[in-house]
Amino acid sequence: MAAYIIRRLLLLIPTIFGIMLISFAVVQFAPGGPVERILALMQGSSTGAESRVPGSQAGDFTPQSQLPGAGQTNSLSSKYRGAQGLDEAFLKSLEKMFDLDQPAPVRFYRMMLRYLRFDFGKSYFRDVSVIQLVKEKLPVSISLGLWITVLTYLISIPLGIRKAVRDGSRFDVWTSSVVIIGYAIPGFMFGLLLIILFAGGSYFDIFPLRGLTSDNWAQLPWWHKILDYLWHLPLPITAMGVGAFATMTLFTKNSFLDEIRKQYVLTARAKGCSERRTLYGHVFRNAMLIVIAGFPSAFISAFFTGAFLIEYIFSLDGLGLLSFEAVFNRDYPVVFANLYIFALLGLVVKLVSDLTYMWIDPRIDFETREV
Repeated sequence: MAAYIIRRLLLLIPTIFGIMLISFAVVQFAPGGPVERILALMQGSSTGAESRVPGSQAGDFTPQSQLPGAGQTNSLSSKYRGAQGLDEAFLKSLEKMFDLDQPAPVRFYRMMLRYLRFDFGKSYFRDVSVIQLVKEKLPVSISLGLWITVLTYLISIPLGIRKAVRDGSRFDVWTSSVVIIGYAIPGFMFGLLLIILFAGGSYFDIFPLRGLTSDNWAQLPWWHKILDYLWHLPLPITAMGVGAFATMTLFTKNSFLDEIRKQYVLTARAKGCSERRTLYGHVFRNAMLIVIAGFPSAFISAFFTGAFLIEYIFSLDGLGLLSFEAVFNRDYPVVFANLYIFALLGLVVKLVSDLTYMWIDPRIDFETREV
C-alpha cells in the first residue's frame, strides 16, 4: 500500500508539469493578452483595470492620440493591437509590469517555482492576491458542490435500484428516457429554461433570479437567513446537477444489475430468501461499494465543474465565474493558479478514490497493477 501511494504521489509531479506546460504554450499562441487589454481600457472600451496601468489613476485614461509619443512609430507598436503611435517606453513599462519582457521559458520556470511554494502572485487587474480571490469564492463553490453531491446520491441511488429491479419494464424505459434527455440538455440551457419558467421570466415568479442570498441577508434573523439561503438554491442546483443525476442513476442501476445476475443471488433465492432480503441483505452491500467509493470524485466533479455559464446566469460569485472572467480579461495569474489548484486537487482526489475502493473492498489490489 505504501509503495503504491508513493508511486502515485511521484506521478503527480510530471502530470502537473505537463498540464501546466501545455496550457502555458497554448496561451502564448492565443490572440490578445494583458497588454492589449490595458490598451483597450485606455481607449474606453472596457473598465476595471485602471489602477494597475503605470502612471495612470482609476477612471483617468488619456486618449491614445494624446499619449506621449503619439504619431511616432516603434518596434513594439506593431506587436500589440491598438498600440500604433504609442511611446515605446510606455509599452516597455507595460511589458515589464506583466513580466512579458522575459522569454517564455524563463516566465514558465519562474511561475512553476512560485507555484511549488503555493505563491500564486497577484491578479493583474484587481490588485489583490490570487489566493485571497480564491478564498473569497470558495464558500459559494463548496456550497453548490456539496448540495449537488448529496442530492444526487439521495435521489439517484433509490431510483437506480428501482430501475435495476424492474429492468425492462415500462417504468425503467420511461425513466431512462427522462434521464437521458436530462443528461443531453446542456446545463446552462436548462438553467435558462428554469429562469423563464420559475424566476419571473415569462410564467411563474417563485424563486429569486440571482445570487445565493438576498440583498438584506445580513439584517435577517438567523432562522430567516437559513430559509432565504434555501430559497435561492433550487434553480442553480437543478441546472448544475441534472447531468450528475443522470450519470449516477445509470451507474447505480448497472452496478445492481451486475450483482443481481451473479450466482450467489440465485443461491440466496433458492434457499428461500425473500426478494427484499436478497436485494438489501446481499446485493445492496456489494453493489454499493463502487458507488460509495466514487463519492470523493463525485464531490470534486460537482465542486469544480459546476460550470461558469450557470454561475454567470444566476450571478453566483464562485470559482467558475472567477475563472471565466480571468480568461476573458487575460488575467493570467488567476487563470494558471486556478488550473494548477484544480489539476492538483483532482489528481489527489483520484488517488483518494482509488484508496477508498481498496479500503471498502479488500479484494481490489492496485499494488499488483502498473500505475
